[in-house]
Amino acid sequence: MTITQDPSARLVAVVGATGNQGGSVVNGLEESDKPYRVRAFTRNATKPAAQALVKRGVEVVTVSLVVENKEEVYKAFAGADVAFLVTNYWDHGIMEREVNEGKLLIDAAKAGGASRILWSGLPSYSKLSGGKLVHAYHFDSKALVTEYARQSGVPFVELQAGLYGDLFLTVPVLLARQEDGKFAVPWPVKSTLKLPFIDIARDYGLWARYVLELPTFPDGSTIITHSEYISIGDMAQQLAKATGKDVTFKEISAEQFKQNLQDAGFPPKVQETFADVWQAMADLGWHITSKAEVLPRHTTTWAEFAKITDWSKAFA
Repeated sequence: MTITQDPSARLVAVVGATGNQGGSVVNGLEESDKPYRVRAFTRNATKPAAQALVKRGVEVVTVSLVVENKEEVYKAFAGADVAFLVTNYWDHGIMEREVNEGKLLIDAAKAGGASRILWSGLPSYSKLSGGKLVHAYHFDSKALVTEYARQSGVPFVELQAGLYGDLFLTVPVLLARQEDGKFAVPWPVKSTLKLPFIDIARDYGLWARYVLELPTFPDGSTIITHSEYISIGDMAQQLAKATGKDVTFKEISAEQFKQNLQDAGFPPKVQETFADVWQAMADLGWHITSKAEVLPRHTTTWAEFAKITDWSKAFA
């Protein structure tokens, strides 16, 4: 069913609709056989991604979702029945700012009348590691917003995004050419570590749709969204098969991983962040809370993702 403007349909306010997660939420709602009105927020309604949403029947509102613009942010959520909220730490790299903007979104959704909130959160690795891993800033900032949202009084579900498949394309140390010309997935984890891989654009929104269409809204729950739960060793093997490249998994030390980040030119703060996130995966694992089989359609397996993705730059 296409997105509707019928006033009897639930109005879902979607943050980040021109990006990966929010855009996937719009797609997921559009696939549903139930009617939804969708309101999307953007800083620039003239850009092609925003105009494409308009053509699909989405109400596009121009607003900057920052604390300094609180009054306009509150107005933007007025009348929403459901809110999907996400922040982007990498826009600015400031933990305190992400926390404040996340709290603003919670407050604005509540003030606007939302009876359901879906929030793209992440776990606090500083807490889960007993204070050992304190540099996963964008994880801890989102976890603080999650704690705040749970006290808002609005029924709330945390939708954590699993491991983006796109990271293999954008973070060069995760798939790297070796001295012999072959390729490796050189990570400081065991090959048997299972991860919640997600094709973020195609499948994240399915989880939002699934939650909204359950007979009872699972207030207070945390869902680890994923397309497939798969070991990193199997990911390397399937990538090799799909691309015809010589790719293997290579377990390396945490120290070597940090050195690889440094050699790749990442700033020190980003080095710290990635090092702690991967250390958390090695120490704590990444366990799913629901199986993808509950979703309303087939999700993209890692092998399928590998086949349909352009790897030319990654294998250059």
